[in-house]
Amino acid sequence: MFSVDTHTHIISPDTTAYPAAPLGGHRSEWSRERPADLDELLRQADAAGVEHLVLVQASTVYGFDNSYVADQLGRHPGRLSGVCSVDFLSPKAVDDLGHWIGERGFSGVRIRAADGTTAVPTPGRGLDDERMTPVWEFLSRHRVPVCIQMHAQHAPVLAGLLARYPGLTVVLDHAARPRLDAGTDPYPTADGLPRLSETGRVFVKLTPPAVLRAQREAGSAEPLFRALVGEFGAAHVLWGSNFPASAGSLSELAALVRAALPELGDAELALITGGTAARLYGLPATGGR
Repeated sequence: MFSVDTHTHIISPDTTAYPAAPLGGHRSEWSRERPADLDELLRQADAAGVEHLVLVQASTVYGFDNSYVADQLGRHPGRLSGVCSVDFLSPKAVDDLGHWIGERGFSGVRIRAADGTTAVPTPGRGLDDERMTPVWEFLSRHRVPVCIQMHAQHAPVLAGLLARYPGLTVVLDHAARPRLDAGTDPYPTADGLPRLSETGRVFVKLTPPAVLRAQREAGSAEPLFRALVGEFGAAHVLWGSNFPASAGSLSELAALVRAALPELGDAELALITGGTAARLYGLPATGGR
């Protein structure tokens, strides 16, 4: 079964070529405690049987300088895809996107609209800050997937963006901290706007942080994951290990996510394991090794 890990990070030991410049000036603790460069990530992926990796820019280390990931994409173009970070508020954000995606081989971009394990400043007044308009227009026009780290409370704003930009495709990083109360929709809705799942352009990324939060706050992640797969469909669900930001080997992290999935048929499992990601990022459904 083709396996794609859609959420990994890499940290270079070469601090001269790739100096740290984290968003908000505060470097993530995980990157100090358990940094992994590309070679270590590949060893972990081989041991876990993962055939393709999506490298997500570690913005809590390198900010908007995507050079380290870009240089690694060139080493293994058949096995790696990349998600860059740019400053959506910058007047030159579209030029930056053209550089990293058009010239350096990235397949997507990420914006952090809310904290994860490391606090970062919220960009402007949020996802609908008017200064981001050129970026949303670019992503919609070129159909570039955008990974968004946000919380469920931001869903109505995102629904508005999806209505305004018909080519916009979104991946909810770490499942966007959905609501966990039984019988409550995972994401709030807004009058006059479709549910996120109804757009057909929202993908949900299941990761260890999503598993552990649900276990901690609701006792189990399995009801949440069952609800998300039911709401969005397996063709809009993918997984990521969050290695090495989450503690553990890539094999252990993959097993953690897998164990939280509900009972699925082979076709649904194949989609979540790699088929959905292959379609989203335009990958051949075979390994690139």
